[in-house]
Amino acid sequence: MAHYINGDSLAERFMRYVRIDTQSNPESNTYPSTEKQKELSQLLSRELRGLGLTQVETDEYGYVYASLPSNTSKKNVPAICFCAHVDTAPDCSGTHVKPILHSYYNGDDIVLPDDTTLVLSTTHSPYLKKQIGNNIITASGKTLLGADDKSGVAVIMETISFLLQNPAIKHGELRIVFTPDEEVGKGTAKIDMQKVGAAYGYTLDGGEAGSLEEETFSADAATIIVNGVIAHPGDAKNKMVNAIKIAGDILNALPKTEWSPETTEKMQGFVHPVSVNGIAERASIGFIVRDFNTAALAMHHARLKNIAEAVVAHHKGATLEYQQHEQYRNMKDILIQHPQVVEYAKEAIKRSGLEVKMESIRGGTDGSKLSYMGMPCPNIFTGMQNIHSKLEWISVNDMAKAAETLVHLAQVWEEKS
Repeated sequence: MAHYINGDSLAERFMRYVRIDTQSNPESNTYPSTEKQKELSQLLSRELRGLGLTQVETDEYGYVYASLPSNTSKKNVPAICFCAHVDTAPDCSGTHVKPILHSYYNGDDIVLPDDTTLVLSTTHSPYLKKQIGNNIITASGKTLLGADDKSGVAVIMETISFLLQNPAIKHGELRIVFTPDEEVGKGTAKIDMQKVGAAYGYTLDGGEAGSLEEETFSADAATIIVNGVIAHPGDAKNKMVNAIKIAGDILNALPKTEWSPETTEKMQGFVHPVSVNGIAERASIGFIVRDFNTAALAMHHARLKNIAEAVVAHHKGATLEYQQHEQYRNMKDILIQHPQVVEYAKEAIKRSGLEVKMESIRGGTDGSKLSYMGMPCPNIFTGMQNIHSKLEWISVNDMAKAAETLVHLAQVWEEKS
């Protein structure tokens, strides 16, 4: 049975959310990393209460927890969580977003009005061809749109509204969680899993309609610290060993044709320098280390350390420190232990009239951490495209299909329990 999701309502809801600046800050040590994220969290709490939910909470860190009670007589239906993040990426401005609804897209190029050098076209965004006749939403050219992940937020909210309006659709308890700071890797840093209160979960943070992601990178961070030998520059001959220059030599020694984001794809891992800081006496290079095979991370660390040690060995008096720490792990290692979580999502996507597209994420989601925190959690599409950029866009039809998928998913869990 098809479920009709009101696209106009969903589009209006989404555009309301993206106008709120919720950009997170990777340099901040506060939780959340920016106070402005709480503006959307508080709005969502008010809207959830307005829909009639009584178990709604927004905490001091900007997390929103809510519950839609079960309406089935079955006693053994597990509680399921739908999760999305409220923050937008630091990569591109999220201030004064002006969403534009393009009704019945006809396939022509779309010139963004606030920067006419930015043109959205089917040439560079082939997925647009599938949206001819549908309504799509872009930003105006000055900012990102914020579909990552306010599309997920809007989809979940519209799903809850739909289920409340259609009580004949049977489902178990549905837990709703909105997180801050996902874009800066802290989406679950302060989450309270007791408040989440679900056995299984799904993040709404994916791309093309029908896509389902059960696998992410495993991720570490690494820091190389170079200690040089300082001397007054006026009397430095045969004394000074400049740590900044050594750091540059290490970067230059990295492979040029492999082992980096710009030279890898699909299931290939990489090591990627993301920051350089320092003075002549002491300099540091920050790296991210990624691979779908968790065991391979150790090999990447060993190779990187060997490269750095070989460079430092040519500089008498210089020393090296190598630090590493875990960021997140491949959620597939958990999900294979709970195959029904992915299988039920596949069934829901099919019931929505879509072809299931299994994909691996060359990155991570909140679901990566949540899976290892006791709630197996794959990732479901919302339709977001060209994320983290001024050419970001989304199809209203794709968002509606995502909401329909969640309705079916709630039914599948009830039916099969």
